[in-house]
Amino acid sequence: MRACGLIGLSARPLQRWQQGDTLKVDQRPHRHNTPSHKLSESERQVVIEVANSAEFGHLSPSQIVPRLADQGRYIASESTIYRILKEVSQLTHRRLERAPQKRSKPRALAAYAPNQVYSCDITYLPTTIVGAYFYLYLYMDIFSRKIVGWQVYESESSAQAADLLRDICQCESISKKQLTVHSDNSAPMTGSTLRATMEALGIVSSFSRPSVSNDNPFSESLFNPLKYRPEAPIKAFDTNSEARAWAQTLVDWYNHEHRHNALQFVTPMERHNGQDTALLARRKMVYETAKLKHPDRWSGDTRAWKLVSVVHLNPQKNSTNEQSNQQNSQDIKKAA
Repeated sequence: MRACGLIGLSARPLQRWQQGDTLKVDQRPHRHNTPSHKLSESERQVVIEVANSAEFGHLSPSQIVPRLADQGRYIASESTIYRILKEVSQLTHRRLERAPQKRSKPRALAAYAPNQVYSCDITYLPTTIVGAYFYLYLYMDIFSRKIVGWQVYESESSAQAADLLRDICQCESISKKQLTVHSDNSAPMTGSTLRATMEALGIVSSFSRPSVSNDNPFSESLFNPLKYRPEAPIKAFDTNSEARAWAQTLVDWYNHEHRHNALQFVTPMERHNGQDTALLARRKMVYETAKLKHPDRWSGDTRAWKLVSVVHLNPQKNSTNEQSNQQNSQDIKKAA
């Protein structure tokens, strides 16, 4: 026991090895043995110096090894060079490039009334020419889901997006510091012309993270009901006029006829004009009357035609949890 204690070995494994007549080598799984053929510290430094030299600094170990062999040199195997570079934190892309940038989630936005927060995006429309497209620009109010402005162009540019936004602000009577516009990081949305126009109109800009479509969910989900309607053409568009006529039909249907499930199945135009309050109150009255006539057909409360008072864009988890906790506490107080 004392001998095992001196060498840091438990007596029980030693007894087990002796009983099995296998006591030839140290069988501890976590033993630390130094290989006899391990590179010395000077040899490791040679590998690092060669990998960072002007001749090989831009190459990977798989490219360095054959070039050294052509020069009649051998310093280490390819796997060994990879391992040494990993140990010194140099196993990365060995070329000039911009350092990785930290991307944070866009700030949370909330709309309590129309014309407070817009979401915009551009989608492709196919043409009869292979490789050429028309571009549908859309601005949507996230509170009412109304398409407040749209246009079909033959190209993408910041100037065209700025012209459309300027027309929307005039039609909707947008005042300065009233509106926030959220978009992705595409070139038309981040161009200098659109930014200058937004600054002149007093509009606050908000952008998604690169390659993160979830940061702009309202515009991304809007294109699905538009493009997959029965009215969508089977063939590609031949002219810009055809694309605009198709877009006009679908926008009219979406704003005036489509009953949005996130808005308690009222149309975006009814929501935008404030007609949803009276409409939902009438629906609730209809259900309450039906329950009075046949109370045995209802096991609980009637359907809650509850007005959606606020719409969040990219809400923070903490704020969402706090809101749910506040709502739960209010429900408990009401029940008490």
